[in-house]
Amino acid sequence: MSHYLKCLQKDKKLAAIIRHHTPFQLQRRNRIYLQLCNAIIGQQLSVKAAAAIKSRFLNLYTATPEPIDIAQTSYEQLRSIGLSHAKANYVRNVAEFALQHGMEYQQLKQMTDDEVIEYLTQIKGVGRWTVEMLLMFTLAREDVFPVDDLGIQQTIQLIYGLPEMPKTAMREKLTQIASRWKPYRTYACLHLWHWKDNPPKL
Repeated sequence: MSHYLKCLQKDKKLAAIIRHHTPFQLQRRNRIYLQLCNAIIGQQLSVKAAAAIKSRFLNLYTATPEPIDIAQTSYEQLRSIGLSHAKANYVRNVAEFALQHGMEYQQLKQMTDDEVIEYLTQIKGVGRWTVEMLLMFTLAREDVFPVDDLGIQQTIQLIYGLPEMPKTAMREKLTQIASRWKPYRTYACLHLWHWKDNPPKL
């Protein structure tokens, strides 16, 4: 039995969802700068379109690119693979930040989740949600709650029968509900996302 289940199953509404799926395991990934570039590339695109551009991005290089390689890639080259004006600049911003300030795992490992968010959102083009996804899927942090994620908002509203309310009040209510899941809010979100995409047949 996975280590987080006992905690999350104390919430009966969440427990009803968890039983429909095998436990999740978080996996830490390397090359944080590249994961962040990929996140920027994929923003507001379909999975298929994002995958195509990510593939073209990697094909610009003879091997897995280092920050110096990305920083030295011309704006025109980045635009030629289908990146928007903004994304072409943002990808280079990530690489330059990695070169100047560092983005290694051992460095970020010493930081709390909030410190990582504060550190990486200094990069123009990198917002809080993007760093939260990085914390969950690259750094394998177990207690992240992306309160502004639309899928999470909609699923919690549905499962807990929340009425429509102003944005600020909704964020407070969602955060309050999620506080029951500490210190395993990342796993709760994984189950919520999975349930949203694969609701059980009644």
